[in-house]
Amino acid sequence: MKKFLLVDGNAILHRAFHALPPLTNKDGNLVNAVYGFFSMFLKILSEVKPDYAVVCFDRPKPTFRQALYVGYQAHRPKMDDTLIPQIQTVHEILAKAKYNIFEIDGYEADDLIGTISKKVVDDFNSEVIIVSGDRDMLQLVNSHVKVLSPITGITKMILFDEKLVEEKYGIKPLQIIDYKSLAGDSSDNYPGVPGVGPKTASALLKEYGTLENLYQSLDQVKQKNENLSLKLASGIESAGLAKKLATIVKDAPVTINLDSCSISDNNIDLLVESFRELGFKSLLNRASNNNSSKTEKKVQKKEKREEREQLGLL
Repeated sequence: MKKFLLVDGNAILHRAFHALPPLTNKDGNLVNAVYGFFSMFLKILSEVKPDYAVVCFDRPKPTFRQALYVGYQAHRPKMDDTLIPQIQTVHEILAKAKYNIFEIDGYEADDLIGTISKKVVDDFNSEVIIVSGDRDMLQLVNSHVKVLSPITGITKMILFDEKLVEEKYGIKPLQIIDYKSLAGDSSDNYPGVPGVGPKTASALLKEYGTLENLYQSLDQVKQKNENLSLKLASGIESAGLAKKLATIVKDAPVTINLDSCSISDNNIDLLVESFRELGFKSLLNRASNNNSSKTEKKVQKKEKREEREQLGLL
């Protein structure tokens, strides 16, 4: 089965930016996020060995979720000014290396990833590996889809399959949506059911399975815990809103051409050119050693020949 890699560009860039200390290139420009992003990217390519790869980004415009709920992500701090140009640099390097980039006004990268993963599984029967630190992505996990998530800095990662999601969270991947519908999400700043926390949400879903089944069973809940049933009844509208906000879209207006997403050593060769321009020496070595970069090997051979000529050995 072919492997299709889907990278949440914004999530990985933010992690790299906050995980690494300030790093400047020869021109004095800050490049810690750029370096960290491609350090992770090379590691993932080396370990996953995908046949296809796509990187998805958020657009700097409101999405349909802000239209549904004005407070959505309202508490998130403003993006650091030094990160903005680095996002553009990553875009430029990926485009130069001929990796497919997807971003659409009105949708988050999550929605593009959700849509592409469904298309790839349904239409091409491929295995999908999603790379993201956003645990919302776990709702997409199924027999064909896994999520590779950073857990420490930019080096350690964990691969979530259906079994691991259930082991760690006590619920099935698809129940992540209903879990957030009940407990809300402080990061994205939307409420679920007031008074219902993570433990209660998880326990309710273990017993009733889905949000809809839970609300159809309020009489049973009332017999066990009248106070909880009152909270659920009064929070039915906010739970419904939270479910819309939490659900990753799988029908965004995205068209996938499988051939254009195919990757080879040539993509790495083109990355090497950018790494050389930026002075990322360690990434040059990793690109060559781990990904069999033909361009870099030719450059190294040429440099060795020149060195031998200078020493009078040729």
